Amino acid sequence: KSKGKSSKSSTSAGGIVNINTATLKELDALPDIGKKKAQDIIDYRNEHGPFGSVEELLQVKGIKEGTIEKIKDLVTAD
Repeated sequence: KSKGKSSKSSTSAGGIVNINTATLKELDALPDIGKKKAQDIIDYRNEHGPFGSVEELLQVKGIKEGTIEKIKDLVTAD
């Protein structure tokens, strides 16, 4: 078996990760995120509620515009 990006739960058919429902593992798999930022995203989501847009990730500590550029086609907030 190859280690593909196939993941169930909060990814859609196109492999898009929903930042409002993604698990730590799914967020960690995104480019430039890693476990620390993934946990920060989840903590922010738990504290502030669902993200209204992908750009709202900029409110999360440690996430910058360059990171958003790398993941914007891989994530959704819908």
